[in-house]
Amino acid sequence: MRVVSHRKLKEFYETKGREDSRIALERWYDIVETAKWKNFSDIRTDFPSADYIGSQRYVFNIKGNNYRLVVVVKFTMGYIFVRWVGTHKDYDSIDCLTI
Repeated sequence: MRVVSHRKLKEFYETKGREDSRIALERWYDIVETAKWKNFSDIRTDFPSADYIGSQRYVFNIKGNNYRLVVVVKFTMGYIFVRWVGTHKDYDSIDCLTI
């Protein structure tokens, strides 16, 4: 899979107070870049706690669920678009289907 906007991940973990997310986000990125996902079941093989929330959007728990990552997955194209990354608390205040 090709991750579009690795920059969003970097900007997040380079933000003061979020440095502890770096290893987990880079691990997620490395796994995804080598993955050949065809469906949600394939995602669950690599990330058992991932959730499908609709409109091609998936949520990943990062660093023991301290952080959340919302992406759009285009299986046929082999692309993943990073839509949002933030704390679990911030996740509760957003509408994932509109970001």
